[in-house]
Amino acid sequence: MDFKEKIRVIQDFPQPGVSFKDITTLLKEGPVFHAAIDAMVEQVKDREIDVVVGPEARGFVIGTPLAYALGAGFVPIRKPGKLPGETVEAGYNLEYGKDRLAIHKDAVQPGQKVLIVDDLLATGGTISASLELIRQLQGEIVGAAFMIELTYLNGREKLQGVNEIYTLVQY
Repeated sequence: MDFKEKIRVIQDFPQPGVSFKDITTLLKEGPVFHAAIDAMVEQVKDREIDVVVGPEARGFVIGTPLAYALGAGFVPIRKPGKLPGETVEAGYNLEYGKDRLAIHKDAVQPGQKVLIVDDLLATGGTISASLELIRQLQGEIVGAAFMIELTYLNGREKLQGVNEIYTLVQY
């Protein structure tokens, strides 16, 4: 299936010059969404994965069905102040701004095998911060998986130490 044709591109969102890749058009078609998750599962199914970690908000949308299909747990990474327990935080740069992320201190146990999942790899800022959080908790990062990769933004360069990077669609 050509998933790229199911992704809507919106020019100048959220600011001029940005070509936003909108996965909501893919998500709203049940069979297409199912096929996309199945294709991502195929990419990682041979990896030993204890827990899938996904940053909000679209990392939740991709990560939870992926975790379910793999028989793994799911751990959310959120903006500071959104998780009720004790957290650790890391900062990052976006394609068009700055932010911080947080994870519960007890969300990943030392040595657990972690797959980090998000909808998009662009500049690598969000995933770089997510990697930092997993490393603070001493999780073993077995890979990173994305529905979309914007190769021209070189986000892979920020994924140092991640040996396996999986993408479904590349622009």
